Amino acid sequence: MEMISNIVGAVNDFFWNFALLFLLCGTGVYFTLRLRFVQVTKFKAGMKAVFGNIKLHGDKAGADGMSSFQSLATAIAAQVGTGNIAGAATALASGGPGAIFWMWVSAFFGMATIFSEATMAQKYRTTIDGEVTGGPVYYIKAVFRGKFGKFLAGFFSVAIILALGFMGNMVQANSISDAFRAAFGLPPLVTGVCVAAIAAFIFMGGKGRIASFTEKIVPVMAALYVLGGLVVVLINFKAVPAALASIFVGAFNPQAVAGGVAGITVRQAVRYGVARGLFSNEAGMGSTPHAHALAKVAHPCDQGIVAMIGVFIDTFVVLTMTALVILTTGALSTGTTGAVLAQTAFTSVFGNAGKVFIAVCMLFFAFSTIIGWYFFGETNVRYLFGKKAVKVYSVLVVLCVMLGSLMKVTLVWDMSDMFNALMVIPNLIAMLALSGVVAETYKEYGKLPVHNSKK
Repeated sequence: MEMISNIVGAVNDFFWNFALLFLLCGTGVYFTLRLRFVQVTKFKAGMKAVFGNIKLHGDKAGADGMSSFQSLATAIAAQVGTGNIAGAATALASGGPGAIFWMWVSAFFGMATIFSEATMAQKYRTTIDGEVTGGPVYYIKAVFRGKFGKFLAGFFSVAIILALGFMGNMVQANSISDAFRAAFGLPPLVTGVCVAAIAAFIFMGGKGRIASFTEKIVPVMAALYVLGGLVVVLINFKAVPAALASIFVGAFNPQAVAGGVAGITVRQAVRYGVARGLFSNEAGMGSTPHAHALAKVAHPCDQGIVAMIGVFIDTFVVLTMTALVILTTGALSTGTTGAVLAQTAFTSVFGNAGKVFIAVCMLFFAFSTIIGWYFFGETNVRYLFGKKAVKVYSVLVVLCVMLGSLMKVTLVWDMSDMFNALMVIPNLIAMLALSGVVAETYKEYGKLPVHNSKK
């Protein structure tokens, strides 16, 4: 077991500390340049498309797909998870305030990547057994014909089922049980049974129930957390200028920032900022295209510009709020990390209610991620084994949620990270091979009459 743990650790070090930082950021820079800064030129249109179509009770999703907002809500449900609380806190503790700057940089370029992913997911979506479906496996096979395409698609499917459907959901369930034990003294078994039961109920309802759940819970959970964070930041408003200054100064000269972690280098700031940012917003990982493929839109790029806003909300709104709360309260100097650091920051203003607040937010964030990740895994189970295998998959995920609530196995966390990294490779290979198609589709989109491009 120790040997397996060492191998997994070595693979993760290679990918998350080196290879993926260059691959993911490099792909984002490439698409940004090729699409002429689509995240800037189409940002206003994306915001209008998202916030002009928010509905907590939209049309029920069915075999023909779901609304654009339901697709985005499902994607954000997966993106905005415990990483937005624990991930941002870990980046700050390990990389200093400057890590947040590099988190912003990676998210900025990631917006171009996710635009391309969502657009291709739309373009190559298909109908199987009367149901619309889509995701990386379909655009991988579209660009790579024959055995190589089948191998890449199969490799991606296996990796995402293991990374998100099984191991990832164990990690998320564990975060919920830990938070509720700390805040309320609730036994993990009780939390696990409740979370697993609710998850099973939503899973059994299919994409209709998943879409209905995410379109309601995502706006509420994001608003709740941002509102709570704003209260903390406003109470400590005098510390905001210094906090922002530490982010920009720390990005290039960490040692000049007072109250941070001693010995942090620029390399560490970049490493933890980029890695935690990319892990949170999932741009380039091939997960959220499964949701965006189902959106009922007039043109593939219509969903591409909507997908960009998902990364913006995840990183520039939610992750940034966590960072500002920690920096303005001075909690970074306590030496804690992860969710405990965020909890310490909120407790400094709300007292013991801060622990309750974080526990509730962890419930929202982690549970919504469980639903989103289940859905992404289900799409790939259908691709590999057919519709009949979905029930078996559902039962296995519910069992994983139960087990994850009861025990924290470091190896499971590390293996989840490893398979997360492995699923990026086939997805990015396909996206780069499709870059010409992305550019042509976007060029075609620009030639459409204004009324068509805004449907």
